[in-house]
This record gives sequence, C-alpha cells and structure tokens, in this order.
Amino acid sequence: MQPIHELLNRIHWDKDFAQANFMIGFYDRVEEHIIRKSLKEVYFDKSDHYFFHFHDDEDEEHSVPLHRIKEVFRNGELIWHREH
Repeated sequence: MQPIHELLNRIHWDKDFAQANFMIGFYDRVEEHIIRKSLKEVYFDKSDHYFFHFHDDEDEEHSVPLHRIKEVFRNGELIWHREH
C-alpha cells in the first residue's frame, strides 16, 4: 500500500491527477467514527509533515495526525484505504 504522505504529495504536485474532487476520511477518537472532509476544507502546514488542520463549524482549529487518515476518495471513488 502506498503511504498516505506519498498520495498527498501526488495530489499536490501532479496537476492532472489533482483535477478532481478529493475527500479524506479520518478516525475521530472523540466521536469514535470516521469523519469525512473535502480536501478543500483542510490545510497542511509546510513546516509540519505529520498533521493536517481544519476548522469546525464553531471556527475552532483542529490538528489531526496523518496516521488517522483511513480513506481517500477521488471523485467519489475509494482510491486509498487503511484498516481502522
């Protein structure tokens, strides 16, 4: 299986591949289930290679380790999956 950071790098650098809608699913330890976010809703700090970040509905920032990403969808199709 391709490591998640390699897939994220491909999405970032391969402009042809990136011409799609991506969604990531990550395990939320508080809610104890997978939460899906559009890749457009998350951001990556260039100085931090281990987390992604997003803001919730109350505008609170959350940092999620990349190892909690469990699935990636491209145009609605599951293209990457890691067991829970």
